[in-house]
Amino acid sequence: MKEKARSAVSEVLQAACYISLYRRVLEKEPVQLMLRLMEVCSSSQPEQKEAVLLYHRLFSHLAAHAEFQPRRLVGDPWQNYLLNQIICDENPFTLKAETAPVGKLSPGLKYAAARDLKYLQVLFQLDNVRLLEIMAALFPAAMPQDWPRWDQLSRGPREGNHNVDGEETRLKAAMAVCDDWSSLVDDLASYHYRHGAGIFSLYRAFRWQRVGRGGQLCGIAHPDPVRLEELVGIEHNLKILQENTEFFLEGLPANNVLLYGDRGTGKSSSIKALLHRYASRGLRLVEVARDHLADFPAIVERLRDRNLKFIIFVDDLSFQETTDQYRFLKAVLEGSVEARPANVLIYATSNRRHLVRENWPADTDRRPDDSREELLSLADRFGITLIFTTPDQATYLQIVEKLAQLRRLQVDRDILRREALIWAQKYNGFSGRTARQFVDYATAIYGRKE
Repeated sequence: MKEKARSAVSEVLQAACYISLYRRVLEKEPVQLMLRLMEVCSSSQPEQKEAVLLYHRLFSHLAAHAEFQPRRLVGDPWQNYLLNQIICDENPFTLKAETAPVGKLSPGLKYAAARDLKYLQVLFQLDNVRLLEIMAALFPAAMPQDWPRWDQLSRGPREGNHNVDGEETRLKAAMAVCDDWSSLVDDLASYHYRHGAGIFSLYRAFRWQRVGRGGQLCGIAHPDPVRLEELVGIEHNLKILQENTEFFLEGLPANNVLLYGDRGTGKSSSIKALLHRYASRGLRLVEVARDHLADFPAIVERLRDRNLKFIIFVDDLSFQETTDQYRFLKAVLEGSVEARPANVLIYATSNRRHLVRENWPADTDRRPDDSREELLSLADRFGITLIFTTPDQATYLQIVEKLAQLRRLQVDRDILRREALIWAQKYNGFSGRTARQFVDYATAIYGRKE
C-alpha cells in the first residue's frame, strides 16, 4: 500500500516538473502547498507533523475558495481551484489564442500547451479521496480518516447568488470528464479567442484597485444587474449611447462619451446596463475612481492589444480648481503623444457640464484664467455629450409602472401610482433613482407573482 502511495506521489511531482507554459499555475499558494505536501510524502522518512500541517493549511485555503465561490463548483474544491487557475492563466499560448483563431496558432505553441494540459491533469486527478488514501497509507498514526474533508464543503453558489454559470463552467465540466486533456487544446484556444485570457476570461466587469505604488484590475463577480429595458424616459440618450457602443464593437470609429445632468436620472445605470447587453460581443467594463486618474496610463497599457473592447467608466467626474489630475484624463482623451488604443473608450458621468466647480478662487493659480480654460476644455474632448434631466411627474410614474411590471408586482395601478407620488414627496422627488427605491419598497410590501 505504501509503495502504491509513493508511486502516486512521484507521478504528481514528475508531472509538475514537466509543465512549461502554465508554470504560473504552480506558483499559486494552494498549488504550492499541495506540491510541498507531495515532496514531504516522497521523502524516505516523511515528516508526519509537517505533512499534517500542510494538509490543514491547504484545507483552509480551499474552504475559503469553495464556500465563497460565486459559481457552481466543478469537481471538488481542489479540482475546481485548479481548473480556475488554468482557464485564467496568462501565458504565451492563452494570450496568442485570445488574438488569433485556432487555425492561426503555431504547431509548436499548441503542442507545448497540449503537453502541459496532459501533466496538469495529473494534478487534477489528485482529489480529496485519493489524497487521503495516500496520507492514510503513509501516516496511519495521524488518522487521516478523521481530518476535515474539502470534498464535503459547499458545492454551489451561496444562497441568493444570482450569478449564472457561464461558458467557463461548461468548459470546466468538459475538462472534468475528459480522459485526455491534451485533446482539448483547440477547445481551450477557442474559448480564449471568444472570451479573452487571464482575468478577462472569468469576469466581465472590473475595478481598478490601488496596490502599493501600483494597481491592479480586480474582477467583479456580481455586476449591477440593471438592464436597458428598465431605463424609462431616457430612450433618446440610450439610442445614441447604444449606437456609439455598437460602432465601437464593430471596429468602427467611436467617441468617448460624457453623461451629465441631475442626480438619479440614469447616467451611471445607462453605462452599467451596456455590459449586460453587449458582454457576449466582447464588451468589458472597467470602473476607475476619479481619485485614480493618475493611473490612467498604466490602466490603458494593461488593456492595450487585447482582443476585447473596454469601456473605462468614471462615475461622478468633477475637479477642484487646485487639482491637476484632469491632465491625466485629458491626455488619454486626446493630446498625448501615445495614441489611445482602438479597443478602449471612456464613458464618464458628471453632475457638472464643465466638470469644475462654479466658484474659482483667484489665488489658486498665478494665471487662473488659463487654468480654468484648460479645465473647461476638458469636457469638449468627449466626442459625445448626453444631457440627463429630472423627469416630470408623468415620466416618473411611467418609470414606476415599468419597473413594477418587470418585477411582476400584484398591486392595483391606482394604488401604485398614488403611493409612488407620496414616496417622491416624502423623499427625493421625481427621478429614476427615486422610482427604483419606491419599487424596491413596493416589492417588499406586495411581493412578486410566482
